[in-house]
Amino acid sequence: MKKIIISTNAPAPIGPYSQAVIANGFLFASGQIAINPENNELNNATLDEETHQVMRNIKALLLEAEYGFEHIIKTTIFLSDMSLFAAVNEIYGSYFESDFPARETVAVKGLPKGVNVEISVTAYKG
Repeated sequence: MKKIIISTNAPAPIGPYSQAVIANGFLFASGQIAINPENNELNNATLDEETHQVMRNIKALLLEAEYGFEHIIKTTIFLSDMSLFAAVNEIYGSYFESDFPARETVAVKGLPKGVNVEISVTAYKG
């Protein structure tokens, strides 16, 4: 059995997918980019603001599902260029207090809407 998570505080899907899905205590959140849900515009004037917007979108999905960053067990970070790693990593890390999730970070040829950062998460609350 699965439950679809829909939050107006995170960007609406731009394709045929759900923002997040819960199944057997696991929350699978679709990749988030820096779309500001208030105006549906990209918030990517700087890499810092882009990364913070991605993390705020993740937070909105977690809150809607009654999860928190402490429940995240796995993340995937997609970057437009690996030279962005240090700056994104610093901001990403500031959203966790301890017991960091497993993670991979990869550079890809292109991301939706030409953004620099996309992050997906898997969380668990048993």
